[in-house]
Amino acid sequence: MAGRPTLPAFIQGYGPVTPWDGVGPALGAPRKPRSGRTPRRSATLQDAIAASGLQDGGTVSFHHHLRNGDTLMVETLNTCARMGLRGLHIAPSSIFPCHAGLVPLIEDEIITRITTSYMNGPVADAVGAGRLATPAVLQTHGGRAAAIEDGRLAIDLAMIAAPAVDAAGNITGAIGRSACGPLGYAMVDAGHARHVIAATDMPDQDLPRVCIPSNRIDQIVKLDSLGEAGKIASGTTARQPGPEGDKIAAMTAALIDLTELRRPGFSFQTGAGATSIAVARKLAPLMAARGVCGDFACGGITGPLIEMHKAGLFHELRDVQAFDQIAVQSYARDPLHHGISASDYASPARSDAVAHQLGVVVLGAAEVDRGLNVNVTTTSDGRIIGGSGGHSDVAEGARMTIVTTSLLSKSGPKIMQDVLHRTTPGASIDAVVTEAGVTLISDGWQHAQKPLENAGVPTISRQKLFGDHGDMARSDWPDGRIVAVSEYRDGRIIDVIRAK
Repeated sequence: MAGRPTLPAFIQGYGPVTPWDGVGPALGAPRKPRSGRTPRRSATLQDAIAASGLQDGGTVSFHHHLRNGDTLMVETLNTCARMGLRGLHIAPSSIFPCHAGLVPLIEDEIITRITTSYMNGPVADAVGAGRLATPAVLQTHGGRAAAIEDGRLAIDLAMIAAPAVDAAGNITGAIGRSACGPLGYAMVDAGHARHVIAATDMPDQDLPRVCIPSNRIDQIVKLDSLGEAGKIASGTTARQPGPEGDKIAAMTAALIDLTELRRPGFSFQTGAGATSIAVARKLAPLMAARGVCGDFACGGITGPLIEMHKAGLFHELRDVQAFDQIAVQSYARDPLHHGISASDYASPARSDAVAHQLGVVVLGAAEVDRGLNVNVTTTSDGRIIGGSGGHSDVAEGARMTIVTTSLLSKSGPKIMQDVLHRTTPGASIDAVVTEAGVTLISDGWQHAQKPLENAGVPTISRQKLFGDHGDMARSDWPDGRIVAVSEYRDGRIIDVIRAK
């Protein structure tokens, strides 16, 4: 059967992708803060865009803290279209189904380039069908932050959805009708973009905490609405796992209990998948029974992590984005719930990034292959359904990286000879947990096999996992033109997506 196609020559030149080695590009100089005066107040969004000096071909960034409830991106780019702007490069931190209104702008070449960390929904389908004029670029969250900071991703205009603004022009996501928690992705954009516009539906508020100070904002414009904050919990973050997922979560919690939980200074992050989030619920009673108070939990913060923090199981929370309303409310009230920027979270150029301090991270997968490469970007038939986000960043940075996945999905096997798309390289993976049991990958964790078995947790060798469940080979690799490329966290291209 046909194997994985050879990557094009221009990508082969990047060499094999290996984990981050601690050497990254030097940070560029941040944008000079404005001094001594409050940001200009603009009457309309069109006035603000005109005053920004945005031109044809310019780069406009957005952040995704409102997730599937965001309306600012579509409203802004429709305004740009009415102003006659064309050939725009958009650089949102993520794209969701709510951004379907961008598809006509792609088809009319108002938008001709996209750089993002995640895309799902009609825009992703349009990119996969080859409607975008140039291949989209999918970065990691940390890679995006580093690219902005070192100038590889130069932003002409940063549009920031600001749920509340005070009289001085400071902005926050902690309160307001559109409260969304910390503005971790927008913090980097505001620090380096040539021009920054904060759009708000709640001006002149007293703020409990500031996410971005006024000296990083050039203009403020009031809109009727920024979107629907109730849709922050969407997709996998809003689901409960089924019986198999619950079983996988229990085995994963037991693995953590018998390994990293016994180290001092425990720290933890889950991914956004339903099973990954369920691990936190399973881990809480084990931590309580051992009397463990971890140093921190981080990432996109969810209700289960808030509950663990309130119960004294984590000293503090380090939060780049809130995944649900419980997390949003916690950020507004709890001084130990810290907002961090995407650079603080996962920049590969920073040895002090939180991702490089993690003890355990639990991540999901659409596919895993014999090389332990993980796909969270496409379905098995090639449709774009996501992207790395922080997956590759924390997988490489954490001391123990656990991938949780069922053996089968509705569309077929998830354990494959070769993943369709490499999002995270196998060298970053320490364990895989399926309903068949715990598979310990790296030599550093083989000592856990006997304690797991003694505790009644099934284990399965890597050879048996892939021998029994991973013999599915593909014969129908997409061979159309390249419609997107995925960058590893250091900027090298790890794989491509082709039109079918």
